[in-house]
Formats: sequence, structure tokens, C-alpha cells
Amino acid sequence: MHILVINSTTILIYILTGALLAWRLFGRKNTQQHSILFAKRSILLLGFIAVLLHTVVLYNSLFTPEGLNLGFFNAGSLIMWLISITLILGALTSPVENLGIFLFPLAGLVILLGIIFPIEHTLLPAQAMELKIHILMSIMAYALLSIAAVHAIVLSVQDRHLRNRRPGGFIRALPPLETMETLLFQMIGLGFFLHSLSLITGVIYLDDMFAQHIAHKTILSIVAWFVFATLLWGRWRFGWRGNTAIRWTLGGFSVLLLAYMGSKWVLEIILGR
Repeated sequence: MHILVINSTTILIYILTGALLAWRLFGRKNTQQHSILFAKRSILLLGFIAVLLHTVVLYNSLFTPEGLNLGFFNAGSLIMWLISITLILGALTSPVENLGIFLFPLAGLVILLGIIFPIEHTLLPAQAMELKIHILMSIMAYALLSIAAVHAIVLSVQDRHLRNRRPGGFIRALPPLETMETLLFQMIGLGFFLHSLSLITGVIYLDDMFAQHIAHKTILSIVAWFVFATLLWGRWRFGWRGNTAIRWTLGGFSVLLLAYMGSKWVLEIILGR
């Protein structure tokens, strides 16, 4: 019963954090700058409490007597936990907290779906630690590149409004376009590094990365690697930015989404493996 209470509290705090960020962005008027800063810190503290409770939720759902349960919604919950904590830490030094308007409620939704639709895909304790490291690298890379994709969508909206000379309240609250692009490529660079490590550990530790049941995931992951590698090279060589950078980011993430969550959806939910 106490687990259900913790799960419910975590979901509610995530939703509340997203709602408060939205209120801070769209509802503030005639507010002193120091009050705005204090509100940001208070809301981030609330989000951090949600992340701490989410840690307890994950511990109870991931670690089972049978082994490590990385079922579809458990994997999604772990990804959203990593996204949430990365967002909170990043917001301490960069103005990215408004991404939480969408991401924090999404974290709560994933926890809720995991309660409603419990799915098990267990890694046995006897399975090699190297395999678990490979999976962890993959999940961390996916989490960072997920944030980059959301950031790219926000950047696209900001760019469109500025081009049309209609910078509304939401746009005015965002950092300058150049700062947003710099943050985007920092996230992509770190995510690309972790994605590269996940592929390298897969080559080293997996018996056959092109086995029938994971071949599509491997191929899509490699395609996504090339997409992000091309984007970073284009940024370095030709100074790609704006819509070009956004399209490549969303294209690479779409392929990665199919590789990770698409594969798990088909195997665990549709095929029931």
C-alpha cells in the first residue's frame, strides 16, 4: 500500500511542478526579478523532491527477486528519471527549466502507465555486468538526446516567432536564440558521446548485435549515430544552425525513438516476448 502512495505522490508532484513552471512562464506579471528567481529555485526544489520519490519508485519496480526488470514502462520510467534529473541540474546553470512544463508531467504519465500496465522483461542476476553497462549507456544516451529533441522543438517555435516578428510572452521568456542553439549542441554532443559508447560496448560485449530479435534495433541505432555524427560535423564544418540543425536533430531522434522504444513496444507489447 505504501508503494502505491509513493507512486501517487510522485505523479502528483511531477504534475504540480510542470503546472507551476507554466504559471511562472505565462502567468507572471509585474513581478520583481528576485521573486522570479526565488520562484524558479522553489519550483526546482519541488521537482527535485519528485525525482527523489521517483528514485524510490524505480528501486521498487526495477529490482525484483527475479532480476532487473526493464519492461517497456520501467525502461521509460528510468529514461524519464534521467531526463528529469538532467533537466534540474542543467537548470541550475542554464535557463532550460521551462522544458519541464512538458517533461515533468510526462514523467508522471509514464509512472502511471507502468502502474496500469505492468510489463516484465527481466535481466537475470546471472547475466553479465557488461550487458547491464551497455544497457545503461544506451538509456543515458537516449535520455539526453530526448531532451535535445524537445529543446529543438522549442527552438523551432522560437525561431518561427522571431522571423514573423511576433515574440509573445513565451518567446520573450526564453534565452537568446544563439544561447538556445549552443545549449542544443552541448546536449547533442554529450548524448552522441554516450550513444557511441553504447554501440562500442554492444560490439565488445554482445555475442551478436545482429541477432534476429535485435537486428532492427542495431541497424536503427547505427543509422541514428550517423545522423547525429553528420549534424555535429556539419555544425563544425559549415556552421549549421537554425532549421537545418533542428531538422537533423529531430530526424536523428525519430530514428533513435524507433530503435529503443519502438523495438521494445513491438517485442514486449505486440509480440509479448
